[in-house]
Amino acid sequence: MSISTMSQSSYHPFPPVMGHGHSEDADSDVESESDRYTDMSFDAFAPSVASSKTSMDISMRSQSPVPSVFSATSSLRAQAYRQEYGRGLNNYSEVYRLPADDEELDRLDRQHDMFCKAIGKFPPPMPEIMADDGFEVKAVLDLGCGSGSWIMDIAREFPNAGAVAVDLVPMQSTSMPPNCRSEVDDINLGLEHFYGDFNVVHVQLISSGIRDYQGLINHIAHVLRPGGLMDLTEFPFYFTGIEKKPICPPAGTFEPPWTPLWMSYANRAVRQRGGDADASLHMHRWVCDHPAFEDVVYREFWIPLSPWLKGNDPNSVWWNDIGATMRDDVKAFMRSGRPLLLGNGLSEDFVDQLENNAVAELDEALTPVYVCIQNVYARKKH
Repeated sequence: MSISTMSQSSYHPFPPVMGHGHSEDADSDVESESDRYTDMSFDAFAPSVASSKTSMDISMRSQSPVPSVFSATSSLRAQAYRQEYGRGLNNYSEVYRLPADDEELDRLDRQHDMFCKAIGKFPPPMPEIMADDGFEVKAVLDLGCGSGSWIMDIAREFPNAGAVAVDLVPMQSTSMPPNCRSEVDDINLGLEHFYGDFNVVHVQLISSGIRDYQGLINHIAHVLRPGGLMDLTEFPFYFTGIEKKPICPPAGTFEPPWTPLWMSYANRAVRQRGGDADASLHMHRWVCDHPAFEDVVYREFWIPLSPWLKGNDPNSVWWNDIGATMRDDVKAFMRSGRPLLLGNGLSEDFVDQLENNAVAELDEALTPVYVCIQNVYARKKH
């Protein structure tokens, strides 16, 4: 196992001393034909029809491919959203219970900017994969696109490529690039309609809404064209202390540190809903074990939850700036997570006090807490 050096051209200006990576090739010998992988089992995933319990209305599912940018009519918007605990949630999936309203989309926009700075917009191989080769029109798929910041950036950066964004609600942007389109879908239903269509598939922080993440990886193997790139980024639904060991208090606990305690309740609520809260801990192995992939690279980035680092050296100053942005993101995430916690049976008084204590802890910036952002990228074999 070798240590890989991350390209600095797409990443932050200081060495990522809180992150490290390594690469590992899958060991299995496979046939070169891409059809080799179409015989693999998809039993864990629901068929690509409205048979999943997460599907509210078959008419809401996009019929892909579509010729133009998605147009969200007022009637579709009424179908796509519902109000719970004062927030607008998707009306399509019972698994993913974070909001999809303007406040949440603003949070995701800011989070996108922070991630571009802290971990990079895309993996180092992507420009080569997306380069015009005179053979095919390159295409990028963003599964669980959120606000659409990432996919719209990619569409602008690679204007000759096609870009498709999939989420449980339509994208809200009024400035969508002409080579980008939005589709409403629950990817738990399957991705068969995308098989063989994309050079890059991007997934970021969607595990709480995915019933079977390993099955999703299997689908992505079919969606990619030979030589294509899969880019997965998730986190393990727990925070850690300065020693980088998980802080996972037992149920019923009500004591500091408060921010990891809040996340422990969110972790249990995600599991109760059927989300794959542990996906980030296994996705590297799942990709390495999959016969379709090679050149597998794992990276992790330890990001402070607040600007608690001591010292005035450039590295500490840089990470404290990231930590200040992450603090705002986590505070907004806790507001977004209220429907998840309240819907899991916690009382409003309990959730209010827990959130207030965690916010005060983050604002004090005295408690050393990290979140580990885990990334795996790999190429599909030719």
